[in-house]
Amino acid sequence: MKKVIAIIAASLLSLNGHAASQKILFGSCAHQDKPMPILGQVAKEQGDVFIFLGDNIYGDTEDMNLMAAKYQQLANNPDFKTLKQSTPLIAVWDDHDFGQNDAGAQYPMKEQSRKLMLDFWQEPKDSARYTQKDGIYTSYFYGDEANKVHIILPDLRFNRSPLAQVSAQDYKNKREPNNMGPYSPTTDPKASMLGENQWQWLELELQKPAKLKIIASSLQLLPEFTGWESWANYPNDRDRLLKLIKHYQVNGVMIISGDTHWGELSRFSKNLDYPLYEMTSSGITQEWKAISPNQHRVGAPTSELNYGQLEIDWQQADPTIEFLLKRQDGSQIIKQSLTLSSISPYKK
Repeated sequence: MKKVIAIIAASLLSLNGHAASQKILFGSCAHQDKPMPILGQVAKEQGDVFIFLGDNIYGDTEDMNLMAAKYQQLANNPDFKTLKQSTPLIAVWDDHDFGQNDAGAQYPMKEQSRKLMLDFWQEPKDSARYTQKDGIYTSYFYGDEANKVHIILPDLRFNRSPLAQVSAQDYKNKREPNNMGPYSPTTDPKASMLGENQWQWLELELQKPAKLKIIASSLQLLPEFTGWESWANYPNDRDRLLKLIKHYQVNGVMIISGDTHWGELSRFSKNLDYPLYEMTSSGITQEWKAISPNQHRVGAPTSELNYGQLEIDWQQADPTIEFLLKRQDGSQIIKQSLTLSSISPYKK
């Protein structure tokens, strides 16, 4: 077992130093009571890493024995076992594996839940994720110095301020008929999903050198308003991140997200020096047919089960990047191709 852990740890520190390409796979929303054939297909991709973006189980409890039992159900799933044996795994949580639907800082069992989550994903026992303020946020570097990819996983649960919510009548009469949720952007200037300690960490992470930075967010970041949980409900957080990217002239930022139970690609460029792309992949077992509007959507969304893939070809003079959303049989649903130079305007 120690040897297996050492191999995985080495993979997380660096991929093959001179790999011609890198394949980063991701997905979210895996209910432990349901079959997960999509994970068997993901294993066949032979990716360099698979990122679980949250709702990796549906815990929804303050009973930590029950939460542990649900993690064990996931561990026993044969397709999860196949994926774990073939591909390095990293993870962040969203609300259901944090412990309660749409929960934030007020969830009373968050410390106990943190330990269960990190133990399950075999986090090293000396990891700061067990004890640091404001949650389980972390980052990973992949590749050699010349072609480095930086994956940033913020924690949008542990320190999150309360959500602003419309009345039940407004939701029923105005929101629900338009496939929109009950939440609204907060007007509290101090409200945040991250909290200041995590913001200071994130600001430093954005300044670390890398050809490509992937922000792996459990919630959608670019869509401006769905009524469901998203960065849009905390406009100061969203604006702060976008401004930091521009202020520090951070090249190569891309976003992956989960949560929605549908998949889509978003593109946003307002007040930025290059377009940001976000691929939302959800879910591994969960589907939602009433897809919300998104003014930044590129092409059509999908309500099919899906997983995401980001592949970088470093052999080209101007490396190419492919964003893909795939069905559970591996066939393509959405594709976006771009060059590294198109998202790297800053000369450094």
